[in-house]
Amino acid sequence: MSNYFQIAFESLKKQKGRAVLTMIAVAIGIASLIVMLASGDSLKQLILGEIDMYGSDVVNVEVRVPGRGTAGSGTDMATGISVTTFKNSDVEAISKMKNISAYYAYITSQEVIKYQGENMTCIVFGYGAQAPLVEKINIAEGRFYTTDEEDSLSSVIVLGSKVKENLFGDNEAVGQNVYVRGKPFRVVGVLEKRGQVFFFDMDSIVYLPVKTIQKKLLGTDYVLGVSVKARDPNKLDQIKEELVALMRERHDIDDPGRDDFEVMTMVEAKEMTEVITNSITLLLAALAAISLVVGGVGITNIMYVSVVERTFEIGVRRSIGAKKKDILFQFLTEAVLLTFSGGVLGVVMAIGLTSLIYAVANSYGLSWPFSISLGAVFYSILFSIAVGLFFGVYPAQKAANINPIEALRKD
Repeated sequence: MSNYFQIAFESLKKQKGRAVLTMIAVAIGIASLIVMLASGDSLKQLILGEIDMYGSDVVNVEVRVPGRGTAGSGTDMATGISVTTFKNSDVEAISKMKNISAYYAYITSQEVIKYQGENMTCIVFGYGAQAPLVEKINIAEGRFYTTDEEDSLSSVIVLGSKVKENLFGDNEAVGQNVYVRGKPFRVVGVLEKRGQVFFFDMDSIVYLPVKTIQKKLLGTDYVLGVSVKARDPNKLDQIKEELVALMRERHDIDDPGRDDFEVMTMVEAKEMTEVITNSITLLLAALAAISLVVGGVGITNIMYVSVVERTFEIGVRRSIGAKKKDILFQFLTEAVLLTFSGGVLGVVMAIGLTSLIYAVANSYGLSWPFSISLGAVFYSILFSIAVGLFFGVYPAQKAANINPIEALRKD
């Protein structure tokens, strides 16, 4: 084998231009494959990390347009239909379920937050006061509002870190009044920096008590959904069934196909996310593998040309005792050496590209994890070797089957 590799190396040195171009083609394919796998894995980690903020013992109930299965926004974007059937009375009924330990209803809006001469347009999250008991809401200054403040429609507000910086700078924000639609709201807390989630800046949001935003700003009595925390995580399926039964009873729904809500546990959300992200990763990897196939075709081409150019050499080697298998292994070794070298170069390129993606994503505040698994590197290089073997077989067999007498006449 050492002789095969030595001969292959010397042969490739004589045709550096074609060898380097072929290696680059393989390297691009390998780099693309690894980057796609790494990006898919990073995307999965990012999404699952955000889902984990709720914990595995949370069940979510969201409105949806009946019969369309579009949960979350409460609006069918194609028809402009809004669902306003999830009332405060439904929230109250859910809060009395015995198997839940905490809950919060939520609604969203977009408002301009003003303080003295400064103002900032923000996404407003109308959250119930028990939200920090259900999901991770970390407070840097002050506190979150209380249930008493929510029930009494208190004008209190919790600012995102960027909102606080833009409106107050280095000055103290807690205890000051900001204005929303001309109404004063007392700042009771400031959130810790969180960065971007799916390119949504979580530091540019504010929290208001859900009942306060309903009555004082929006003039509504409905919500987009409710998140509940289970007393016993082992009873998630039971809680889901109870929620479905309760909502259908309250909304007088007999046909499940006409549900104006959707119930999902965080466990189901994670499983669905994993299926989707794994499918995306496989699709991207398949697309990247196409470039490897192109590189493989290049391997066949360069090896076939090499066989034609070295016909006399093959004849000489056969005439002094080389067997067919020696010629076969020699050319296969050249193909594998080309693709292996391209694979190693591709790994280096992939590390550089993945590092660049990581740096750019984090510079925009997105908590994008750096993720290149050793398995992806190992299998990618193994795949590159397999490409060399597969696409090198035909020209290697062509070389091995050359008649030595006819080959010597080619000089």
